[in-house]
Amino acid sequence: MMKHVPKAELHCHIEGAVLPELAIQQAIKYQTDISDILDGDHYKWHDFTSFLKAYDTVANLFREEEDYAQLAETYLNSIAQTGAIYSEIFISPDHAMAAGLPPKAYISGLAEGIRRAEANTGIICRMIIIGVRHLGAENVEKAATLAASRPHELITGFGMAGDERFGKVKDFARAFDIARDADLGITIHAGELDGAHSVRDAVTHIKPTRIGHGVRAIEDMDLVKEIADKQIVLETCPGSNISLSVFPSLAAHPFKKLKDAGAIVTISSDDPPYFETSLSKDYENIASTFGFTDTEMTGFTENAIHAAFVEDKIKDKLLAQLGFNT
Repeated sequence: MMKHVPKAELHCHIEGAVLPELAIQQAIKYQTDISDILDGDHYKWHDFTSFLKAYDTVANLFREEEDYAQLAETYLNSIAQTGAIYSEIFISPDHAMAAGLPPKAYISGLAEGIRRAEANTGIICRMIIIGVRHLGAENVEKAATLAASRPHELITGFGMAGDERFGKVKDFARAFDIARDADLGITIHAGELDGAHSVRDAVTHIKPTRIGHGVRAIEDMDLVKEIADKQIVLETCPGSNISLSVFPSLAAHPFKKLKDAGAIVTISSDDPPYFETSLSKDYENIASTFGFTDTEMTGFTENAIHAAFVEDKIKDKLLAQLGFNT
């Protein structure tokens, strides 16, 4: 499982990181039938719409502060066991409120899970509040305002996820201005289910330091050069992209082409159990498919740490851990 290579992840939706066994445990707790979205120990879906249904069904199984503490602790412990030293998780107050939990309790629960995992394994984690694009600009601005209020010290960034085919990027610019004025790190999903123009719009109107996915930029090499020149970091999620048929195979994935063109690339797992992947598997598969050495793989971790929305003293601590484990 490539445990000897230290790993760091910048792009993981915490509600999308629920392992099936934890979902079953929560379903029993809340007496909820989830048999229609489970096939043995795998989530069952066949297209993006059914994926979202399964995702929302599982997210609704987390209704109390302790539920979220357990979720964060379980996920972070699992990736720490395979060599992860740092993680950033996307958190969605909209999901918590849909399940009846106020944002303050939601964030507090996740923070407690992060604290436990760090005490158990040493892994460090920060949270990025996201707005949901297909819920509209007003909703995203509310999420940005919440993030800008700094409800917890572990919240260090703001982003936007959801269906990137909804609306125009410029309609959401005010939300990102709110977050930027609060000195939060800025990231935005683009160039996953939509093409290079989605990435260009994000670069033009949002001016992010990072882009979630961004891989469809490969369709416009002038855009790739611009991303490289501006040192905008790409949070690539290879396993997710293959599972959602963004590319037909990992061999066809533009990860190496983007790297060779000068783009700063990192490796993340997105919604790992839904895509039958993990951070460790994505590292392994990238290394074996493209023939990267351990040193090169550690370089992708270094990219992630440099791009992390975390204070410099923590970055220095993490960078000091990048020597190979024996």
